[in-house]
Formats: sequence, C-alpha cells, structure tokens
Amino acid sequence: MSGWFIVLLLPTAVLGFVVNRGTTFTHQEITQRAFLNVTVEVCRSIAQSEGRTFTAPATPYTVENVLQSCDAQNAIKLFYQNMKLIQNYNIRVDKSVLYNSPSHHFHNEMFNEGRDIIVAGLGAVKASNKKGNYEAAQKQIGKISHTLEDFYSHSNWIELGKEVPNANLLKGNGNVGTIAARTRATCRSCTGNNCDNNILSDIINEQLLTSGYFALSPSTSKPTGKCSYGGDLDGSSTVEPKGGINKDTPTSSHGKLHEKAANMAIAATSQLLEDVRAAGGDSAFLQMLGAKSGKPLCFVVDTTGSMTADIAAVQRLTSTLISNVQAGVQPEPSVYILVPFKDPNVGPLFRTTDANEFKIAIDSLTASGGGDRPEVTLSGLQMAVNGAPPGSDIFLFTDASAKDTNLKESLMASIEQKKSTVNILMTGVPESLADLELYEEVAQSSGGQLLRVSKSELALATDIVLDSSGSSSVTLLDEVRKPGKSENFTFIVDDTTNNVIAYITGAISSVTFVNPSGQSQTSAPVIASSTTVGNFRRIKLNKQVGIWQMRVVSDNPYTAKIVGDSPLDFIYDFLGPAQGPLGGEVASESRPKSDAKGSMELTLIGSETATVTSASLLNSKGRVDGTVTKLGNKEYLVEFNPMPTETSTLLVRGSNSNDQATASSFQRISSGKIKTSSLSVTADELNGLIEPGTSISIPFTVSSDKAGVYTVTATNDKGFSVVYPSSLGLSGGKADGTVILTAPLTAESGSEVTLTIQAEDSGKTDMNYATMSFTVLKKVTDFSSPVCEVLSQTSCPQSCGTSMWQLYARVSDGTGGTGVENVYIRRGDGTLTSRLASGNAKTVTYEASCCSTEVEIVAVDSVGNVGTCNFQRKLATTTTTTTTVKPNTVNGGAQTTASKSPKLMQSSLLCLILCLLGFHFTN
Repeated sequence: MSGWFIVLLLPTAVLGFVVNRGTTFTHQEITQRAFLNVTVEVCRSIAQSEGRTFTAPATPYTVENVLQSCDAQNAIKLFYQNMKLIQNYNIRVDKSVLYNSPSHHFHNEMFNEGRDIIVAGLGAVKASNKKGNYEAAQKQIGKISHTLEDFYSHSNWIELGKEVPNANLLKGNGNVGTIAARTRATCRSCTGNNCDNNILSDIINEQLLTSGYFALSPSTSKPTGKCSYGGDLDGSSTVEPKGGINKDTPTSSHGKLHEKAANMAIAATSQLLEDVRAAGGDSAFLQMLGAKSGKPLCFVVDTTGSMTADIAAVQRLTSTLISNVQAGVQPEPSVYILVPFKDPNVGPLFRTTDANEFKIAIDSLTASGGGDRPEVTLSGLQMAVNGAPPGSDIFLFTDASAKDTNLKESLMASIEQKKSTVNILMTGVPESLADLELYEEVAQSSGGQLLRVSKSELALATDIVLDSSGSSSVTLLDEVRKPGKSENFTFIVDDTTNNVIAYITGAISSVTFVNPSGQSQTSAPVIASSTTVGNFRRIKLNKQVGIWQMRVVSDNPYTAKIVGDSPLDFIYDFLGPAQGPLGGEVASESRPKSDAKGSMELTLIGSETATVTSASLLNSKGRVDGTVTKLGNKEYLVEFNPMPTETSTLLVRGSNSNDQATASSFQRISSGKIKTSSLSVTADELNGLIEPGTSISIPFTVSSDKAGVYTVTATNDKGFSVVYPSSLGLSGGKADGTVILTAPLTAESGSEVTLTIQAEDSGKTDMNYATMSFTVLKKVTDFSSPVCEVLSQTSCPQSCGTSMWQLYARVSDGTGGTGVENVYIRRGDGTLTSRLASGNAKTVTYEASCCSTEVEIVAVDSVGNVGTCNFQRKLATTTTTTTTVKPNTVNGGAQTTASKSPKLMQSSLLCLILCLLGFHFTN
C-alpha cells in the first residue's frame, strides 16, 4: 500500500522519502512492505513448526492477503491500527521539532550519532515487547525506521556500489564505515539534473562515507567542499559546492537512484524487524502487530467485600468464553488483560496470551475489605485503558461509585486517544445522581454502555461481553438521547454484515423494528430473540439486507446502539498542524479545533472493492457533511468546514462493490464520540525515552483565540514526579510551558509511562489535552551478541533411517555481557534442552533425527542482543571437530558453516527479501 499520510498536504521539498504516490516510494510504503514481508516469514515459520502447510500470499502483499495466509483475518482492523500508528510516528520525525536534527536524518555526516539513535530505540522496542508494552514498541519502531531509511537516501551508501544494507547501524558497537574526515572535500558543484556524478571520484574509490549537509538558510556552517542534501528547503545547497545528493524522489538530485535506495531501505527495515522478531520470538512479534485472530479481552474488576456475587458471575463468564474459544465458536483473544482494584490499591495489571493463565487469575479473585463505599474506579479504568491495545473493548464490573473523580478528564483523554470502548456493568446504587452521570459519560462517550442490573441479574447481562468478543464487530448505529424523546432511526444492513444486535439502555416505553420488507417486529422474520435485564435490552435481529427502521418511544434518557459482525470497517485520525518548515498536517493526539475547518484521514479496511461515498458528523443539532476526496487505494481525505462545537458521532457510508449491478450500500459508525475544543495543546515527546533516576523536560504550547488565564494540569499513570506551571496566561493567542517528568531509580526498564497535559478555560466549559508516552530504558552498555561453542556432536550414517544425531554446545554472552536469557529453535525438527552454566552462560543439547539435517538456534541476552547459531548434521565420514562460532555479520548472530561468505549470505538475504516483494536490483 502506498503512503497514505498527509497526501496533498506536503510541499515538494522534504527531508526524507516523500509522502505522495505515483512512482515514488514513501516512508509509509517502505515501512509497511517491510512489516508485511517479515510477517509472512513469521507465519511461515510458525506453520512449519506446527507441521502445517503454509500458503504464501500473492504479491504484492496486502494487509488482507497476508493476514489471510496467517489465518488471522479477524485481526485486520487491529493490524491496520497498529500499522498506522507506526507510520504516524515514522512521519513525525519529519513533521516535528526533529525535522532539523541532523542525526535523525543522517545529515551532516552524523553517522555514529544516527546509529546511536537507532540502537537506543531498538533497545527500547525490545524492552517494551518484553514487558508487553506493544504500543510503546510500535511508536519507537516508527521513529527509528524513519532514521534508518533516511540513511540510504541521504548518504552515499548506494553510490558506493553497496548491494546489502549496513547491518552495523543496528549495533551499538558497530563500525558504520570509514567516514570522510571533516576537512575532506566530498562533492563538486552541480545544477539541476546534472548532479548524478557530483560526489568526488576519490571518495567513491576509497569507499568513504559521506552525507549531505542541510540548513534552512544559505548562511550555513557547511564545511568547505562538503556535499549538500539539496532541494528547495536546503539553504546549504546554494553554497559551494552547490547541488545535492539525496534520493528522496525520482526528481531529486540523485533521483535516478531513488528506487534502488528505497529497495535497500525496505531490506534494511526488514533486517531491523528480523532482529526485533528474534529477540522476542515469533509469537511476541505477531502480538506487537496485533496479527492474532481475536480481539483483546480486558476486564476491570472491583474486588471489595460486597463484590462476592459479581466476582462469581465474572468467573462463570470467563469459563464460558474460554469454552467457546476451545470449541471454535469464537476466536481466541489476542491478549487477556485483568485489572483488579480495591481502595486504595489498583492492579497490578495482569496480561497474558494463555487462556488457562487468565482463568487462573480470574478464579483467584476474592472479595474483601474496601473501607468506605466509593472506590478508586477511574484509577482501575485508566490502568486498563493505558495498558490495553488501541481499540480494545474494556468491561468494568463494580457496585460502587468512583471516589477518584479528579481523574475523569485524563481518563477521557486516554480513551479518546486509544479509541477504546468502555462498558460498565454496575450492580449497586450510586451515591448520587452525579456519580451515575459520571459513569454514563465515560461509557457513552467511548461508544459503550452503562448497564445497571441487580447482582442476581448480572449473569444474564454478560451476553454483551460474549457479543463483543468477536474481532469483526462493527457499529451500525449509536445514539444517545438526553433528555429522552420519541424518535425514528434508520440504519443499513449490508450483505457483509451478520449477527445484528440492538442494545438499548434506559426506561423506554417501547421499541419497534421494521425490516427492509416492511415487516414489523410482530412478524417472526424480524426479531430472533429479545432479553431485558435491569435497564438493558438486547434484541437480536434476523438478517435482511437493506434499510431498517427503529422506533423508540420514551420521555426518559436512553441509548440505542446497533452492532454486527463484518470485515468491512474503517479507521481514522484527525489531522492537526505539523511543526517545522514543511508545513502540512499530521495525525493529531488531541481534540480537533471547534468552529474551524478540520480534516481527517480515513482508511477503509476489509474489502478490496468497497468505496466511501460520504462522511458526516452527527450531533444533537443535526449533521455536518464532510467533503470526501479519494487519495488512492483505500485512503480518503475528509474535510469538515466548520467542525461542530457539539459532541458528535462519525457516520461513514459507501458502496461495497465496484460493480453497480451487485453493489449494496453500507454504513458504519465510529466506536466513540468526537469532541472538539476551541483551544489546543501541543507537545512533543521527542525520542520518547526516559532513564531511571533522571528527569526530562517536555515543552508544550497552549493556543486559543480567546485571551485569558488557562488552568494547566499534568498527570501520569505511574505516579512519577511531575512539575509544571499551574496556569498560563494567553494574550497573543498562545503561551508556552514546560513539564518536567522524573523517573525514580526503581522504574523498570521496558515499562511505559503515559503523560497527559490538560488545559482548561476559567469557566471550566472547555478543555483540551496532549497525551504522550515514554519508555523507561536503563542505559545499555552490552552490545555484544551471544555466541555458541560446540562441545561435542555425534555423527549420522549415510542413510538416515531411524538414527539420531545430537549436538552439545555452550552459549555464552562474553566478558561483561548481561547473560544469556533465552535459547530457542528457529528452524529444525528436533528437541532442545538448556541449563544454566557458569558465567551467565547456558549449555544446550539438541537431538534430532538424522533425516533432519539442519538446525538454527537463537540465543538472546537480557538486553535483547541476538545471536543465531546454524548447525548441520555430520555424516560418519566427516571428521568431528570443535568449532567456536563467530558473530553472524547479517544479524548479529553466529554461524558454523563456512561454505558461504558473510557477503554472499547478506546478498542472498537481501535478494530473498526483495524477490518476495517483487523487486529486482538494476545495475
């Protein structure tokens, strides 16, 4: 898929692979192709290890055909969401304060500095994955993949005739190459299209590394004789030697090498991802991407003394869910999450991919204590929202009001950013109407429901959890009426949608459904089943394609939500102004500006033929229709002018086929409500890392058309020390502030802290926020990969028959290493056992049939350095010798075979990657 992000919004001059379509490779496209390529190999490896046949998808790879080959079709939406997040953070390197950081783009010959950024980010990715903080890992991959990809466009690596990626960019102690001295001239002047050969021949002949210098103005400190990046924005390119060497587009200074640079960048990003994969294993890699068959399952459970009956209902529900999974009735959740809370304690968050482990955790819950009646409910919810993957359905079970109401706005900000849905099942009586309204607002604004039932009825209301556990749930209608009023609603059921269910909460007088044939619910073909529990009605409809009607009669407040199962859905991000000279817009992490022009990027998923025809924002005052522009493939730019001031729901309509004879209309609703604000809060998390025992400063800006004093609040979900100005006065439209966040020495490496900066007007009628996350990462000094030493190996006869061969080896991490933490088989049909040895090493024994000729063993140390050891069986005629394995130059591992040179093996790896992508190098 081509680059979808900010299309038509960027000027021609850019600092990296551009963001448009046609014959140009984009950062988004490069990154996605690498991810799809490695995902295919992961799924192939898993299938082979399980003895299953793997059918590779057709090329070019798409999200849909790759996930189909991986038997994870139900994960399409989550995969797309994660891929978009990675792409967003990739582009932020160009569209943030980092745009003018030479080391983030390999400008100004800052090769070692750029390598250090990649290595630090890679360490954070591995540490985050180890902790299960996959969203933090995705953001870091987005950032460092941009820097890595820029190396091949901004340096002379391609011009030096290199045919494989520079693997040392992934190693903390790696030698990136011989860099031209600062006093060494590297380029001659050139103009226009005559810049192909402006790099000096002696630089090429001596294989010296150089890169273009970049400056926003001609008054640059570019050293004498050095190359420039080139292009309209680069002031240094007007200073001798003039011109540039970047390969960002086919029309760039070295644009004839654009495709080759892009192919190399794809291979390099694939190499980075292979390292991430090896460090955590295949299952964790798919977990990070969301390429699992089921959606996340997240429970937040009040465990105070009055919750005995509720906990028992949750335990029965869990047993039913797991039984359905084991019976194949429902896909297995990609991850199980549990957050228990009991005033004053919250958590810890329990996360697992093992259904039995989750059941044990649920079954171990007991009700006790609690003190006063109100509980720290919002703290439990916030831990779940921040810890669960984006787009999760979260279920809260409680019988008490919330006492930590001060967390409401930061919780709402997290829910909005994660686009999570919160359903609250409450079995108690609230302390006050305000307490009830708080729960209603949290649930309804997220697209969820507040179910009020008695303790004896709770088990009957848990069908909403079973309904939501399918990964392909879509929303067809979501309406809130407060105050209540009788109203007719219409919704479309298309031929891709099944299992249509209506949820209605509130004290309504009646509800009537009319199907597209005009039959009312009094006729058998309309309603399949109906259940009423407490304030909650669940009505399952018999499917009929076309326009349905629903008539609700009520003077009381109520909600009406209709869902179904369909692969056809959409994801979206609102856009906000980017920082830096490039202009344009980026995916926003706060509320869009009210009463002003707003735009969003929208991606249609789950269909190769469906198209969007309209997008509208629905609210209590009516609707605002957006202007829809198709950008290519499945991406659309939607512009609203102006954005409404009221809370709205996004309605998307379209056709599910290009063939008008067979096409039918569809409609989809956003899972949560969209809120706007007259003020804005912007901040940048920069590299997104924080070391235990240190502080970082986060500059932020509050902007508004209205002068005045705005209250500022900065909170984080880990209780880290935070210092910030309590208010900012706006007189010229904006004011700047700084938040200082300090991580304690005890903060665990790989943990994630989410910081929310809020600004509120003096009347407390308007609020906006900026959310950002930081990965805690201890300083890493171990950059050496584990190595293998063969201690003994048995031989096989010429005819394998029933004979077995055995390998006994020592895997060590060297002097000063952090120790071997994990050893596993990547390729091979035998069995591997390991045990601890002296010096933080492990001894391993591998045994396999003589008919199984090869094995690849992966060793990972405690900071994620990866070593791979490849062994072959020995035949009886071969002399057995003890071999010390050296690090593999491709992936930091080790190999025993000497029949292939490292360079040849690198070429083979690159060729395999690019051939899978349908690319070929040209001379």
